[in-house]
Amino acid sequence: QVQLVESGGGLVQPGGSLRLSCAVSGSIFSIYAMGWYRQAPGKQRELAAYITSSGRTNYADSVKGRFTISRDNAKNTVSLQMNSLKPEDTAVYYCNSRRPDNIYDFRWGQGTQVTVSS
Repeated sequence: QVQLVESGGGLVQPGGSLRLSCAVSGSIFSIYAMGWYRQAPGKQRELAAYITSSGRTNYADSVKGRFTISRDNAKNTVSLQMNSLKPEDTAVYYCNSRRPDNIYDFRWGQGTQVTVSS
């Protein structure tokens, strides 16, 4: 069974950086488009960025130019480099597959908390 394990979150000041990592086990990882999602308190989960199996990337307008998603198919990992962080980036961040029909292929992991505050 596929497991998603997110890591790398923490407390950072506005303008700071964090790098999140998601390890995917038990699957043919390379065939899946993968996304980083986030959910702030009291809000719905939203897609922050995704990367296709071929490496094409796409970003939400709110993170464009600040976040960079990447993947390492040899290590079954997908990463999110977050720069110039803002308080509104505070959320729990999750990874999962990304499909146009918004159906998720994997069970959600525990996520990793990102808090941006001075």
